[in-house]
Amino acid sequence: MKKAILVMGILVLSGCSTLTTTPDIAYQSHNNAQNPLYDVQRWSFEGRVAIVTRHDVEQANMSWTHLPSEELIKLSGPLGQGAVMIQLNAEGVTIDRGGGDVKTSTDPEAFINQEIGLFVPVSSLRYWVVGVPEKSQETRIVDNGFEQSGWRSQYKSMQSVKNYLLPRNMTVSNETVKLKLFIDQWSLDEN
Repeated sequence: MKKAILVMGILVLSGCSTLTTTPDIAYQSHNNAQNPLYDVQRWSFEGRVAIVTRHDVEQANMSWTHLPSEELIKLSGPLGQGAVMIQLNAEGVTIDRGGGDVKTSTDPEAFINQEIGLFVPVSSLRYWVVGVPEKSQETRIVDNGFEQSGWRSQYKSMQSVKNYLLPRNMTVSNETVKLKLFIDQWSLDEN
């Protein structure tokens, strides 16, 4: 009798732990300067990033907050080896590794590559992570994404957030590096 109650309890608990997931949505070209995603002033996401090169794979947890005047990117885990906060604004970039280890530069891409080993065009990446091309760059549409400045952004799956389609799983790559981004949760403030 005790075994029967235990088995029934396990079955009931396993039934309760089922998670409802929304089906993945395919990427649709957003090569339209009127796209409302360009007007979203504040957004953030929580997720994971993997950087794949010919010789190595690095992974980290990632949170990114976009504000009208700055980008705040936090990496934690092996890539950041603890926690690293990257702040980008009109003056340049600041990297804070904690414990008073703060460095700044006016050349964001080169500095982030030097300090963290993450060579991507961060000013363009701000657009790419929400699924749109940077307006000021020439764009070539490809399957499930687009190419800009020698980089290919491809969207493996999208998710519905408020009235927008935002990436869930995407890659940004060139001939030497591939950045894989898995976004678990988006937050949008449309004002």
